Amino acid sequence: MDALDRVVKPKTKRAKRFLEKREPKLSENIKNAMLIKGGNANSTVTQVLRDVYALKKPYGILYKKKNITRPFEDQTSLEFFSKKSDCSLFMFGSHNKKRPNNLVIGRMYDYHVLDIIELGIEKFVSLKDIKNSKCPEGTKPMLIFAGDDFDVTEDYRRLKSLLIDFFRGPTVSNIRLAGLEYVLHFTALNGKIYFRSYKLLLKKSGCRTPRIELEEMGPSLDLVLRRTHLASDDLYKLSMKMPKALKPKKKKNISHDTFGTTYGRIHMQKQDLSKLQTRKMKGLKKRPAERKAEDEENKSKRIKKN
Repeated sequence: MDALDRVVKPKTKRAKRFLEKREPKLSENIKNAMLIKGGNANSTVTQVLRDVYALKKPYGILYKKKNITRPFEDQTSLEFFSKKSDCSLFMFGSHNKKRPNNLVIGRMYDYHVLDIIELGIEKFVSLKDIKNSKCPEGTKPMLIFAGDDFDVTEDYRRLKSLLIDFFRGPTVSNIRLAGLEYVLHFTALNGKIYFRSYKLLLKKSGCRTPRIELEEMGPSLDLVLRRTHLASDDLYKLSMKMPKALKPKKKKNISHDTFGTTYGRIHMQKQDLSKLQTRKMKGLKKRPAERKAEDEENKSKRIKKN
């Protein structure tokens, strides 16, 4: 049995807190990413990993030592690192003659590899090369995907899902306008993926809504899709399954129209309108002659019944 697979009983309170943090939860923790350098990574791939780590901070771990592994052939080392560092996302960089400037991006499910997608770097501009102000660490980005391929092709559709998982950051309930500081833009065009990063500048516009300008911040990557190793539909569906406790309960007799107006249906017993108490008005009062005629009719009805 692997040392990481056996059941460990905590001896200290710190160890207990550590194990509780890794336990399965209804609302999962923020997904961390590990950035691993291959045994033959060149300077370009190393710098790409550093720049992606700068965008992912503090939800990323950068491995500085080289690791000789092949994600498509053997995934045991990636699963080991995932369990050790509690990371469900990874990016692996390598370089060789057959596949130069190679990036492998993937995600885990239950500490086992779910999806792997291989990308080739054709053009790269680093964060350092673009001389302007950068965003602070831990800023949540806005993600924009352009191109029909992201909605049509299965490989690109899964790549889009993977990139959202990788860069989305923590889940928040409210958004402050000043907190929208940078944009990650992905464009799929002519078999290539263009990755751009822009800083958001809020300028005065003379009204309440500010004027928005985009300033390139870096990194900038031109990528091409190479190999893919995607999970089966059943396993992918299982990984997306939501716990019953988190599913919203269906509210009966409530409906919404196209404008968002809420309508409710109330079930009541059948009402006898003859006993309904109405507002008394002088104009509706019966005259003495009418009352006398009505009483005589009632008496005649009673006599007939008897």
